[in-house]
Amino acid sequence: MMSTSVSSWILSSARNSIVLQGKGRLYSRCIPNQNKIKWKLVFCRTRLFPTGSWSLDNTFPLRKAFRHTSTEEEQFSFQMSPSQINDVLRAGELSHKILDLGGKNTNSVLRFESNQLASNTPIEDRRSAATCLQTKGMMFGVFDGHAGSACAQAVSERLLHYIAVSLMSRQTLEEIELAVECMKPVLPILQWHKHPNDVEYREITSQYFENLRVYWQHLLDLDTEPGFSLEEAMICAFKRLDSDISLEVQAPQENELMRSIALQVAFSGATACVAHIDGVHLHVANAGDCRAVLGVHEEDGTWSTLPLTRDHNAFDESEIKRLKREHPKSEEKTLFVNDRLLGILMPSRAFGDVQLKWSKELQHSVLENSCDAEALNIYQYVPPNYHTPPYLTAEPEVTYHKLRGKDKFLVIASDGLWEMLSNEKVVKLVAGHLTELNVRKPQLAFEKPINLGYMHNLLLQRKNRGIGSLDQNTATHLIRHAIGNNEYGEVDQEKLAAMLTLPEDLARMYRDDITVTVVYFNSETIENYYKNNE
Repeated sequence: MMSTSVSSWILSSARNSIVLQGKGRLYSRCIPNQNKIKWKLVFCRTRLFPTGSWSLDNTFPLRKAFRHTSTEEEQFSFQMSPSQINDVLRAGELSHKILDLGGKNTNSVLRFESNQLASNTPIEDRRSAATCLQTKGMMFGVFDGHAGSACAQAVSERLLHYIAVSLMSRQTLEEIELAVECMKPVLPILQWHKHPNDVEYREITSQYFENLRVYWQHLLDLDTEPGFSLEEAMICAFKRLDSDISLEVQAPQENELMRSIALQVAFSGATACVAHIDGVHLHVANAGDCRAVLGVHEEDGTWSTLPLTRDHNAFDESEIKRLKREHPKSEEKTLFVNDRLLGILMPSRAFGDVQLKWSKELQHSVLENSCDAEALNIYQYVPPNYHTPPYLTAEPEVTYHKLRGKDKFLVIASDGLWEMLSNEKVVKLVAGHLTELNVRKPQLAFEKPINLGYMHNLLLQRKNRGIGSLDQNTATHLIRHAIGNNEYGEVDQEKLAAMLTLPEDLARMYRDDITVTVVYFNSETIENYYKNNE
């Protein structure tokens, strides 16, 4: 039986809540009434598809057998066995090891591990991993959706293609265009590394391809050889995809389903963080509040943290200054209200969210001429002090880092992880997990004099080492600690069970969707690069 301390903490704090500080555009007010909870939605959450069409509800949900659906249920049970906890935590695991050809692995990426845990139903985060067949580099992306999963889904399918096309030579672009014109097969641009449950917009894939083709035709129309640098390619790809998302919802569509998807994608939103790794060259493009952090093993044996992104929100002075430069001085006090952009959105850079990019007239025109926006839960709302759009951009910041032998791993994650764990804690957990997987569990060592307190601490350490070693996937290990850590930095099984069985209408109060990808570097390959280029 779960201790009353954890269960009473969760239930009492939930029932006494006044305001749920939801993410993105979702705010909910908790109103106690006759010992039950009622929720008043001020802003509506977006569903992905209208009634009758397929949905993403089967994408990494928390199993109903373990999770309550509502706070109005008469009885709560937070009991879960260790195997049930592991089943939930491991449902979204993905691992991929780079093939060692002929005993010579020349790829600077050794392997990567990824996982997701939903808070929203369905989960609004997405992830991507692929090898770029043009540069032979590898790309990893994490996408944090808000007001639904539609925008994050579209960006996760499309953005890496836009980056790859941006990096192609004129000759390659001409060859691809000729193949399309002659209706011949087009060589694949990316080799995807996907989880079996990862989904696609199959009905709209052809339109996505056509718009990608328009993009490479635009590159061919340039007077000079495209030849973007990686930084330029990533920036151009982010901006072009966001522009296409905006234009697609304004253009006539073939059928109602495609029109509905285009509306959902444009009126929801997603932040994005993408890494491209080619040899010792690491580029990270970030728009929003996902984060990328490098784990560095110093010569003295200690671990240090190297952040490769900064969060784009009201807590970043550079973002505040940027927005003030882009808007009249009369709007300085209304750009951020309650630490949110125009009082609505936490991140200050994102894909989609056309409500914060379009003019009022364009918004009304598109929604009036669309299918039933109310049925799609698209809330027609213009915030106060909306005078000089756009207020939001998808333009990323790109960071370049030249990998060294001491750079051991890269962690890319949505803000659901960083809200729970600091950069330093994440690096420490990954480093410790690597050691745990390689070293047998040590025997208990006793010091004299022995007392009960000392014995208790040793047993706790041994217990926690055992729990940690359960996870072969490091991303799972991080998620386990993110939601299960107690005040001592140890995984509390009772708290973990409680956080996993929270009712759907309360889970978002205590944790966000979490997506984590951990990329391990091949130190030998990186060091050989420097030896061969001295």
